[in-house]
Amino acid sequence: MGPTVTLPDDPPLQGTKVVTVAVNLPGPLAAARLAGLGAQVTTVLPPGGDPLEHYQPDWYADLHRGQELVTLDLKREDARERLDTLLADADVLITSSRPSALRRLGLDFGTLHERHPRLCQVDVVGSPGRRAELPGHDLTYQAAVGLVRPPHLPATLVADLHGAERAVGEALAALLRRTRTGVGSRREVALEDAAAAMAEPAVRGLTAPGGLLGGGLPGYAVYPAAEGHVALAALEPHFLRRTAEALGVETTHEAFAEVFSRRTAQEWATWAAEHDVPLSAVSAPWG
Repeated sequence: MGPTVTLPDDPPLQGTKVVTVAVNLPGPLAAARLAGLGAQVTTVLPPGGDPLEHYQPDWYADLHRGQELVTLDLKREDARERLDTLLADADVLITSSRPSALRRLGLDFGTLHERHPRLCQVDVVGSPGRRAELPGHDLTYQAAVGLVRPPHLPATLVADLHGAERAVGEALAALLRRTRTGVGSRREVALEDAAAAMAEPAVRGLTAPGGLLGGGLPGYAVYPAAEGHVALAALEPHFLRRTAEALGVETTHEAFAEVFSRRTAQEWATWAAEHDVPLSAVSAPWG
């Protein structure tokens, strides 16, 4: 019998200091994820606060729990000096302003790197590279890659959410690079790219209407129940076989549709748990 290995239970980013001047969703969500990994986060807010606090105050409070909140008017020299003091002791800076705005405030990477060479900077922008000045939001980025179905608005903020996760990954990548080189680096997260990445399954036909995961497979589809709908995800052969055998039907859309119409969605969800079948009742829309 080999030696017992004891894994450390301390957070992986314990001792890491993050400063964020990013408002709206991607930046605060990324900062919250880094805080969840053990980082000490200081959020610098403009005098008007974060729009997210006005849109959804409960979520805003959740995302900033345990952080230090500092309000600074970065148009003032004394406020920029206060921020510079925070950055002198920081490991990561997260921004979400356009490059021209960062330059006006002296927060572009070139300027900061001269004063704080170990600082890692993650800039969340709308479009990549030279197109970073273009205005936009989650809705426009989703619309551009085909994730919007008019006249309906998206059910969730795909570009913002995935962009936040990318920002976390880029922060970790910059920190890892710093352990090798001793210096900080700039990493860019373009929300337009994040939306495009989330659209890949549809672009490649996998989830497009009629695609294998877009209604083409009887075992991976949504069916009306006597009340509500059920989502069946018997994708693997053994799950499909088990589902068909437990229901006593053939593996066709028509057979599944007929049998699922006999009970309510909640009854089928209970049945699925008892028979180890990947099926869920479809929850009602929010609002």
